Amino acid sequence: MWIFRIVGMVLLIILTSFYFFPFEFTFLPGINTKMAMAGIGLVVLIIQLARGRKSIIDRDFFQLSLIAGLVSLIGLFAVTWNDTYDYTYATYIVSMWVWLSGAYVVIQAISKLHGHISVELVCNYLIVVCVAQCLIAFTMTQYPPLKNFVDSFLGGTGFMGKMEDRMYGIGASLDVAGSRFSVILVMIISLLLKIVATDKKTYVGLYLMAFFVIAIIGNMMSRTTTVGLMVALAYLFYASRIYTFRIDSGMRQVLGWFVGILCVVILLVIYGYYTNLGFHASLRFGFEGFFSLVEQGKWKVHSNEILNNMYIFPDNLKTWVIGDGYFDDPSFTDEPYYTGPKWGGYYQGTDVGYLRFIFYFGLLGLITFSVFMFKVGRTCMTRFSSYRKMFAIILLLNFAVWFKVSSDIFLVFALFLCINEEDNQIEEQKSLPEKFTS
Repeated sequence: MWIFRIVGMVLLIILTSFYFFPFEFTFLPGINTKMAMAGIGLVVLIIQLARGRKSIIDRDFFQLSLIAGLVSLIGLFAVTWNDTYDYTYATYIVSMWVWLSGAYVVIQAISKLHGHISVELVCNYLIVVCVAQCLIAFTMTQYPPLKNFVDSFLGGTGFMGKMEDRMYGIGASLDVAGSRFSVILVMIISLLLKIVATDKKTYVGLYLMAFFVIAIIGNMMSRTTTVGLMVALAYLFYASRIYTFRIDSGMRQVLGWFVGILCVVILLVIYGYYTNLGFHASLRFGFEGFFSLVEQGKWKVHSNEILNNMYIFPDNLKTWVIGDGYFDDPSFTDEPYYTGPKWGGYYQGTDVGYLRFIFYFGLLGLITFSVFMFKVGRTCMTRFSSYRKMFAIILLLNFAVWFKVSSDIFLVFALFLCINEEDNQIEEQKSLPEKFTS
């Protein structure tokens, strides 16, 4: 019955959110939803291997595991050489397989419910999850009982927990949420460009509404979302060839929807800005740069000014090569013998991704980790050639975000690495218009 299918889809959305935005329950401290799903995924994988069924383990996974293992070895060497206790990336091989195991659960669940699996289907679930997180976060600021309910089971603080002065969802907050929202904005544009050539043009409006919800509310939650917004709009501008003034009918429809929904969004935003104090404050926070540009004639964002002061570079060759073995500020951790200066959460007081990697395990570790991410992106581009541009842009987005934070978006690629190439091709053939298949 259709009601069971709807319930199943809702449960799948929740499951996907548990993976994409993991968090701890107040009654299970120390265990987040990602870890729980990884445990389930490992059991499922073992059972499937025992039954002789297809699994995710192949040559690509073996190569990725080798590179991730090398990242871990370099991290372990940095920790040992510097006599520290920060094993953040010394155990990266474990983190990789935890993400993969959790992703495997999501992919298997989606496949069981729908009877098939594809890149497009997984993207749709991620889009719905991010829209839901944004709407929940916004509603929590407007309706305190919902916030109290979420806070009753949401444990911890920071990017997986509660925040005092920032809008947050259920496990979605700070730069981690912003980097993942950025990826989803790119996905939406990619799907829009693909459905132009199919019979799914009725979904254009839905995709664009999701785009604006994430772009606006996502920025209120984390201004890192702006990076993805700029990249996604640049992608749309380039792919639509609007600069040539030669736009085909399908793309004109997309751009027409875009302009129409944008006008409605602007009106709603203006109304909320002048009638709702909470929305007013959140909007000014999320789009601080735009407001300062209009009001002061220059782009000014407080977090960017702080970030500029975080570009602190090593002052010795040893740190450049193998790092200091610290990713987090040791004075704020359980480092037993550290007596050095305190920086306020980050080692050397920098939250810049590239610099945190260098300070942790040097250029040697940074280059190896970059090779790992490149290999991950390359594998997805090779397996799913019709989505090559999307995965390439997501990979570039990862390296761009590292100029701001050290957020790792391997979890995004992990989902698609768990999709069988042949299964995706079958579903793509079904979605092509008849003129392409006859």
